[in-house]
Amino acid sequence: MAADSVPLPGQSNSGFSNQTVRHIAHVSIAGNRVRVRLSNAYGTGPLNIGATHVALQSSGASIAPGSDRALTFNGNPAVTIPAGAVVLSDPVEFKVPAFADLAVSVYFPGITGPITWHQLGMQTTYVSTQGDFTTAAEMPVASTATSRFVLADVEVAAAKGIGAAVTLGDSITDGYGSTADADHRWPDYLSVRLNARNSKFGMAVLNQGISGNRLLHDKFGTNSLARYDRDALTQIGVTHIIVLEGINDIGLSGALDLPAEEVSADEIIGGLHQLIERAHERRVKIYGGTLTPFEGTAFPGYYTPAGELKRQAVNAWIRTQAGFDAVIDFDQAVRDPNHPTRLLSAYDSGDHLHLNDTGYKAMADSINLKLLQGKDSP
Repeated sequence: MAADSVPLPGQSNSGFSNQTVRHIAHVSIAGNRVRVRLSNAYGTGPLNIGATHVALQSSGASIAPGSDRALTFNGNPAVTIPAGAVVLSDPVEFKVPAFADLAVSVYFPGITGPITWHQLGMQTTYVSTQGDFTTAAEMPVASTATSRFVLADVEVAAAKGIGAAVTLGDSITDGYGSTADADHRWPDYLSVRLNARNSKFGMAVLNQGISGNRLLHDKFGTNSLARYDRDALTQIGVTHIIVLEGINDIGLSGALDLPAEEVSADEIIGGLHQLIERAHERRVKIYGGTLTPFEGTAFPGYYTPAGELKRQAVNAWIRTQAGFDAVIDFDQAVRDPNHPTRLLSAYDSGDHLHLNDTGYKAMADSINLKLLQGKDSP
């Protein structure tokens, strides 16, 4: 769950005041201990956290009886996160089933102002009336959002031999166009395939997609080259990275009228090459995903014939020269064979750029599971 940024104009979150925020986090693997990471990475001042709890979700904002666990930070229930920092909770004993939905409740005792968030959560987050409701089985809900606030990671201590695959990408990895609360992003479908195959040698899937993300420029979150260490290489247990980045480098400069940020295919290739080199330096396998079609996209200025030529050049490099440990041909999996510069209509969310649930499943189904083996897999 990558942290995006403080709000941009027109995308503001106002923060919270003496309120509890209950996030629902879908985990991919089973384990016996849990800890969370809270982020003030883009904060402008210290952020006070009054209490944090984790439980199994029952439904909506309610939690399963007897499942609530208090989390501490260096033994204390409250913590102040300096501006630009993250904090990691102490681990707590908690038996978590595979594919569980965890409720992570965070109480903000003061007035926070705009805070670090992940804008496109594709999951309902529940915001309480005033008060600390971190222990409440039935939390009074004042409002909801489909974003995540401050919660950066949920870490589940898994059995020996289970590695982690990081999916690094933009809104297509983040799940834009999929059904909210259904866990139908392509990394979710991949997780089901991996962990249904063999529970002993499964693999955690860590979704680090950020809507609007680019390789080479900031705007909707930090560019992927800058966030790479934080969101991919230093994740606990990471053994594999699947990268699907570059389409926003092609399209956003035109869509947002940012001519100074227009990049060439060679510049995108150079950025991807850096991701490869840095992964191999850490002895982490990295797989390149080809960029999916975008002709006809509903965002004015995003698609151009010149941009399509860049996409084709980047994809040709990924397929033949890149140096990735393997290639995952998402483009081939979801394009219309009769019009290969467009998404197959059955997979199109409607904006001709993002996929629907069926399309995201097709992306996940195109991945050879033999590429993703746990540390001690046979």
